[in-house]
Amino acid sequence: MAAALAQARRARDAGEVPIGAVVAIDGAIVGRGFNQPISSGDPTAHAEIVAIREAARHAANYRLTGATLCVTIEPCLMCVGALVHARIGTLVFGAAELRTGAVLSTVRAGELPGHNHRFEVFSGVREEECRELMQEFFKERRADG
Repeated sequence: MAAALAQARRARDAGEVPIGAVVAIDGAIVGRGFNQPISSGDPTAHAEIVAIREAARHAANYRLTGATLCVTIEPCLMCVGALVHARIGTLVFGAAELRTGAVLSTVRAGELPGHNHRFEVFSGVREEECRELMQEFFKERRADG
């Protein structure tokens, strides 16, 4: 989670919503990503997607069977779909996202019928740090008007 938090800080410093993600295979980080839809002009450039893309390039395979994705905030529906398609084995996330989180908060998207893959979920890892980073970001945004 430390590496994902470092990526989230990169997003914050770039003026993006501070969410960071890393993908590890056999304990080694092979993909890193931070939110960048604004700067890239790409609505799919969520931290998870960026990290998964880099990991797939590293592995030379879109299937990341057995990989672990670690992300600071609960993934949205799009990102859960990417987890399923990439065959990620384990998802670790920090803080829940009560409005758009699609793992536990709004819908359990990883458990929807018809999916040909399931993944393990571990939530609440360094939860307070992850939540505070988001809260501080939006507090500053509101203060700036």
